[in-house]
Amino acid sequence: MIEHRTFRIHGRVQGVFFRQSTQQEARRLGLHGYAQNNPDDTVTIEAEGTAEALAALESWCQHGPPQARVDRVEAAAGPVQGFAGFEIRR
Repeated sequence: MIEHRTFRIHGRVQGVFFRQSTQQEARRLGLHGYAQNNPDDTVTIEAEGTAEALAALESWCQHGPPQARVDRVEAAAGPVQGFAGFEIRR
């Protein structure tokens, strides 16, 4: 069963390849959605896939790529949007 999660990542998460690394991890996990930077220096990730894959992505988001410093990850369930692939948005 496909589920939807929105993650908001706080910390030093812009300018450290967080979105690109998220895209690689999401594709590895078979997830669809996107990652984008926000004006408040956070990153938002919308992802859809199995509960197990979403849990794995949330766990990965707790540390992100090597250059990142993650202070907090907020997660919320939502309605499935039917994303195709996983993209990086600006």
